[in-house]
Amino acid sequence: MGTKWSFLQLVAVIFIFTGQTQSFKPLFDGNSISHRDITVRAVLRKTAEVCRDIAAAEGWDFNLAIDDSLTAQRVHTACSSSRESTSLLSSVSFHGSIAYIYLNNANVDLVYALSDKHHFDSETFHKGRDLITQGVSAVKANVKLANFIAGRLTLGQICHTLQDFYSHSNWVELRNTDPYNTLIKPDQPFQSLAGPNVPTCRNCAGQNCNNNILPDVLEKKLLTSGYFNIFFSKKPKGKCSHGGFLDRTSKREPVGGINKDDNESSHGSLHNQAANLAVIATMELLEDIRRAVGDKDFLRLMGLSQASALCFVIDTTGSMSDDVAQAKTVAFNIIDSKRGTPQEPAAYILVPFNDPGFGPLLTTTDADTFKERINDLTASGGGDGPELSLSGLQLALTAAPPLSEIFVFTDVSAKDAHLKSTITALIESTKSVVTFLLTDVLPSRRKRSLKGVLSKVVSQNDAQLYHDLALTSGGQVIEVSKSDLALAISLIEDSSATAMVTVFQGVRKPGRPAQFMFDVDGSLTNITIYIAGTSSLTFDLISSTGVSQSSSESHGPLASLILAGNLRRLKLNNANETGLWGISVDSYDPYSVKVTGQSPVNFIYNLVEAHEGLHADFFLKEGRPLSGGNATILVTVTGSDSVNVTEVTLCDSSSPAKVNGTLQSLGGSNFLVTFIEPPRGDFVVRLRGEDSSSTPNRFQRQASTHIKTSSISVIAQANSTNIEPGSTITIPFTVTTIDSGIGTFMVRATNDHGYNSTSPTSVNIQTHSGGKANSTVTLTAPDSAASGTDVALTIEVEDAAATDINYVVLRVSVTAKVTDVSRPVCQEVSTTTNCSSSLLCDSSRWEFVANMTDGVNGTGIDSIVIREGNGTLSTTKVVGPGGESITVVSYQASCCADRVELSVVDNVGNVGICVGQVRQPTTVALVTTEDVTLNAASSGSTSYCLWITVIALYSYY
Repeated sequence: MGTKWSFLQLVAVIFIFTGQTQSFKPLFDGNSISHRDITVRAVLRKTAEVCRDIAAAEGWDFNLAIDDSLTAQRVHTACSSSRESTSLLSSVSFHGSIAYIYLNNANVDLVYALSDKHHFDSETFHKGRDLITQGVSAVKANVKLANFIAGRLTLGQICHTLQDFYSHSNWVELRNTDPYNTLIKPDQPFQSLAGPNVPTCRNCAGQNCNNNILPDVLEKKLLTSGYFNIFFSKKPKGKCSHGGFLDRTSKREPVGGINKDDNESSHGSLHNQAANLAVIATMELLEDIRRAVGDKDFLRLMGLSQASALCFVIDTTGSMSDDVAQAKTVAFNIIDSKRGTPQEPAAYILVPFNDPGFGPLLTTTDADTFKERINDLTASGGGDGPELSLSGLQLALTAAPPLSEIFVFTDVSAKDAHLKSTITALIESTKSVVTFLLTDVLPSRRKRSLKGVLSKVVSQNDAQLYHDLALTSGGQVIEVSKSDLALAISLIEDSSATAMVTVFQGVRKPGRPAQFMFDVDGSLTNITIYIAGTSSLTFDLISSTGVSQSSSESHGPLASLILAGNLRRLKLNNANETGLWGISVDSYDPYSVKVTGQSPVNFIYNLVEAHEGLHADFFLKEGRPLSGGNATILVTVTGSDSVNVTEVTLCDSSSPAKVNGTLQSLGGSNFLVTFIEPPRGDFVVRLRGEDSSSTPNRFQRQASTHIKTSSISVIAQANSTNIEPGSTITIPFTVTTIDSGIGTFMVRATNDHGYNSTSPTSVNIQTHSGGKANSTVTLTAPDSAASGTDVALTIEVEDAAATDINYVVLRVSVTAKVTDVSRPVCQEVSTTTNCSSSLLCDSSRWEFVANMTDGVNGTGIDSIVIREGNGTLSTTKVVGPGGESITVVSYQASCCADRVELSVVDNVGNVGICVGQVRQPTTVALVTTEDVTLNAASSGSTSYCLWITVIALYSYY
């Protein structure tokens, strides 16, 4: 294992320093089409198509041309423009999901650089297709359990492999103008593969490789792909090579290559054709997933939600009865006021905790299910000890969508404080905001009695853990009495509003008087300021025109003030007063200031590693940036296609210190920002820009999550991101110190499901090790693990002095092996019709009856959905003569709607299409096409001298 891991590291280093990857040319060449371009085009077009179909079915206008000029903002706006949609909308989730998909697409070139099957190199067609089809099954299983993050990760990876087929094979040279559907259909055999001993290429004519594929291969339409190796030149005699200066096989006869990765490649003249086919093929793969999971869940997979998730982590011990009641009240108010509107939460997440247990986790999109579960919560027991608050929070952080707001209700300290660094890593990785609502915090520990139950309340020392985690996330700790909890809970209702943004956030710890300045732009509404601190804290708010209001005024000229415990909530009276505002705080105790509002204009960022070269790209980076080195982030501005970013800075939230970044525009609203040697400490990303769609056009936004640097590097990558139930996966990892320091480093590996795992407790970096140490972590999924389960594995490495830490968070999907690759079968049983005249079609009806089966050894029919048609569908289950389960479908419709298309999905996501149609031909012809089975039956009814024929077709998608 050690030798192999070192070899793969060497390969990665070679690619990083040369900039060479073997795929569609990525980022910096505007003349070539990258994986990122292909993926974004396909996602936007397919998402727009789904929204168009939903609009047609629901009767609202969808006014958007679906072509390659689409932007994420235009698609999000069009998809959100239903008849009831009048509120501000946030496209952060959509932009973030697209970025996560294409960044994981790019990572295939880094992690699987020499894997032939991941790139369809060396004629590995069967293995490459297995990667795609098994990955599609994993995505469908993830979506079925609402694990959309894991689904996007796998989706990005398999899209890379699928797209590479069109660049690395001779599919385009064979003059094919449609995608090769066999790649996403495991039950279809490959046709006309070039055998292992069949020569496929001849030498290029100097630098010209346009005609290096043998004429016989082209004439017989034999499918081949190029061989690739950066270390050895050996390849089968007469076979084509990938090509490029790092491909040593291309130096051996037949010399040259056939790849179409960019315009300068061996077959670069076909680059655009290959890329365009890759777009269509990616759309077909997305369509297969859409049909399997349904339109609603497909849009969730794409991140097309208009509101954030509502996520509660609730202490259910006896002393929390009042708190649980308040949580129920606010949850019900949010649900009832927003149900059926664009402001309805994208998901509902609930994690109860106490001691000795926590969970179970509830993740649902059904508001009634959430209401039932939260209504069932009862507060009881608990004794006098701390509770498992961080274990419950860990579950919520891994289940909630990125950038979520999570609310933790408790009145006790954390029994599992050892999870603090793990929680910190998950907060930084997901960029979620955690707010703690602590009731009855006391200056010192004591016991109290409530209804006969002893409970240890939170002391200030215990509360510090919660303050530290809230600070990292950009959340707050609200300390109130139980009687004042209802006032503090208004914060949750504020946060559940759509399109909430953070304009500014600052902390002073230790406390000292300070003045904070922030810009209010024309797009902001519902501006609210939160100040958390001791009772002695005072402040003055100053508007852009110089009007001021002091902390003693509950209803002043600028805002209304509510005080609840340590929290002051200021709601501005007039959000139209734009410009530079200020707030002066006078306190020598720790305090925080947070300014929020509603606006479609926001931004997301991802820490990446970028490099330029012949094939330049950037890759998603896990963990913290290294101190003393450069840090690069990919920034995407959301909510407007007319923005110009003028400044991106790393700001110390507890001081005026900041580091300016160097901006590089990537087109549209995407920017690459590089920071030279960011200093040690806690920093947040603050962005300033100009938006020509608002007046005034200058705006300011701040990310919530704090960034910390580390002198420790942790690199880990599993050979696969999927694991079968009952099996074990091994994850190699490498620890490196930037200063080549030596010593012992503590290692902790935890996962959110409590699966069995092995890992070292420490690693030693020795004098002659080059400042690095290698080891492994194993993870075992139990036999009972449900397919589609998303497991978050966190590997943390800390120095011996416990002063420096870094981590990596890996997501692993439990995926049961799929043996059923056959799609459901549709067989017509009967048809009846009294359709007589198109002029009187409203008064006439027709019926289509068919049997749907998945075979004796199949997994069974899971769902049947009308994809086209406005009739009514009914189903019944019967047992066939061979013991197979049969779903009998009856479809009835007006003769005005003379066609029905049904999607038939089995329990592992195989999709078939069944079509019934009323036709009026003079003769009945047998229709035969590839992948279509036709069952024709004619009715004896005649009228107006026309034969009315109902034809049922079964096809595969």
